[in-house]
Amino acid sequence: MPILPEGCPPQASNLKPQASLIRVAAVVLNQTPLDWDGNQRRIVGALRDARATGAGLVCLPELCITGYGCEDAFHGADIVVQAERVLAELLPETAGLVVAVGLPHLHQRALFNCVAVIAHQRVIGVVAKRNLAGDGIHYEPRWFKPWRDGVVTTTRIAGVEVPLGDLLFDVGDIRFGFEICEDAWVAERPGVRLGAHGADVILNPSASHFAFGKLAVRHRFVIEGSRAFGCAYVYANLLGNEAGRAIYDGGAVIAAGGRVVAQGSRLGFQEWEVTTANVDVTAARMAHARITSFHPALTDHMGLVKIAHTWPTTAIALTPPLTMATWETSATLKAEEFTRAETLALFDYLRKSRSRGFVVSLSGGCDSAAVVSLIGLMVRRVIEELGITGLRERLGYILALNNVTDSDAATRVLLTTLYQGTVNSSQTTRDAAATIAAMVGAKHLSIEMDAFVEGYTKAVGTALGRMPTWEQDDLALQNIQARARAPGVWLIANLEDKLLLATSNRSEAAVGYTTMDGDTCGGLSPIAGIDKAFLREWLEWLEISGPHGHGPLPQLACVTKQKSSPELRPSAAAQQSEGDLMPFPLLDRIERLAIRDKLPPKDILPRLIVEFPQHPPAKLHSWVERFFTLWCRNQWKRERFAPAFHLDDENLDPKTWCRFPILSGGFRRELGEMQAP
Repeated sequence: MPILPEGCPPQASNLKPQASLIRVAAVVLNQTPLDWDGNQRRIVGALRDARATGAGLVCLPELCITGYGCEDAFHGADIVVQAERVLAELLPETAGLVVAVGLPHLHQRALFNCVAVIAHQRVIGVVAKRNLAGDGIHYEPRWFKPWRDGVVTTTRIAGVEVPLGDLLFDVGDIRFGFEICEDAWVAERPGVRLGAHGADVILNPSASHFAFGKLAVRHRFVIEGSRAFGCAYVYANLLGNEAGRAIYDGGAVIAAGGRVVAQGSRLGFQEWEVTTANVDVTAARMAHARITSFHPALTDHMGLVKIAHTWPTTAIALTPPLTMATWETSATLKAEEFTRAETLALFDYLRKSRSRGFVVSLSGGCDSAAVVSLIGLMVRRVIEELGITGLRERLGYILALNNVTDSDAATRVLLTTLYQGTVNSSQTTRDAAATIAAMVGAKHLSIEMDAFVEGYTKAVGTALGRMPTWEQDDLALQNIQARARAPGVWLIANLEDKLLLATSNRSEAAVGYTTMDGDTCGGLSPIAGIDKAFLREWLEWLEISGPHGHGPLPQLACVTKQKSSPELRPSAAAQQSEGDLMPFPLLDRIERLAIRDKLPPKDILPRLIVEFPQHPPAKLHSWVERFFTLWCRNQWKRERFAPAFHLDDENLDPKTWCRFPILSGGFRRELGEMQAP
């Protein structure tokens, strides 16, 4: 028999069939972990917008009441209490709607990742996630327990006793069930059984992080789910930099009959977005009835929750043509995505940390130029989407923005750059730093560091009884220049109450080509998740083409024409980064084979000989050996990097993706098995 939740009207036997059409809504939210008032305000705003569109069934994202990235705060008892309190306070806002909202729920001394279903301003059931995300940047099994298929019990939430577990809802003759994020990514999807039991709609509340190329995979399971299960499929997601590292791209999708019928925007600056579509339930049922391979379940779903409900009247209307933002179809999609993901993440990090802007040590090289360019583009994108008034409202605690009228003036308030030259710095990089700062409108400062470097060197040399020399102490003399730059730039960040950004990239992180407490200093390392080869390609693209709607930044030629150099050795040494290491495209390829694919040195070398025929095999052999040696030697540096944005599933961040022992055998045996050419 169907389950009847406490206090809900029964399904009357004489009810007339409901209208064929219902309007469903997928909501995207930019939430913050543990921001109870802010998260509730955004949910309320989205519900009101959904009601205004005539929607009847509304799907909100996974864990949207608490925020997805609460980490070990999920282990605290009060988080469940606060989440349930917010849930109860949301009930009056659901009048006339059937709403699915994500939150954690404690049952039998175990915490579950759940979705509460609300109808008639009451919770009528709670569905628990069955497949937990526990790989990559996700650690759900650390906090939650997976629910078992076919298990249904009862629980008390928001003041009522309701069914909990593997549920299917029949509300006003419309049947719907859930695949909660990871549930849709596994081979044995819950949707198979839901479809067999006649689900008209499957809702997928997700917290699916951004990664290059991931959108196509996501669309495939949404589209295929709607086709194979004979239903409408509604996918909702989080948006923005929610907790610090992960970026959520939004991108709500609604599919029916194996095709997308509505989709939301991605990587935008709105606090919420509602995407709606009309679903013809009768047509979908009959279409599925004609499929000879369809084998329906001949008994009711054991977790069927059935109540009466009158859905809002939905008028027949032509389905508007499906459109995508122009940039989404670009031939340079990765560059477009990188620009939008980074600028959104920077803006959210800025406002959620309540910093008053950014400080960047601008060297005149490509890494710091990329970071500065991204901040300039961030300001332009926010003003383009929200207007100058929207920028001021989101950053209302920065009073200096009250008088700005354009992006250059806003950037000058929000960004301070500092060039720190030494006797080893070239005029080329000095000029480039000034050019890049002027290009975005930053406040640019310049100081000379020789006195500080000489002071440290002389003091230490006196204490040791010998003065350091380039012949004996090359690396130490390079590092002291980088480290001497840290106090001044930190002082500026403190004086201006701004966030200091580190500018190291992933290629440098892989081999430790960076000075700890020097060029790594900062509270955030926004490009540490991207490789150097792509970063250079992106800068060239930005120089020549640029993101859709913004155009190129030709001033970047002063950077792209340079050979990468830290400028830490005397100018006569003609120091170049690739000379210190190896060609960056080669370094990045070794990193992917060794770290992403987990191949040993003896299997990597033959591939490189084929893929990089321009280099002698003996040289490739030495570079493979150098990579593995430096990788092992520098794990401690990766452990100390400032938080970085997650951009792809090849991250080296040991806190979210790539764990490796600080102390190891250094691949000595494996390197010995690599035959010399």
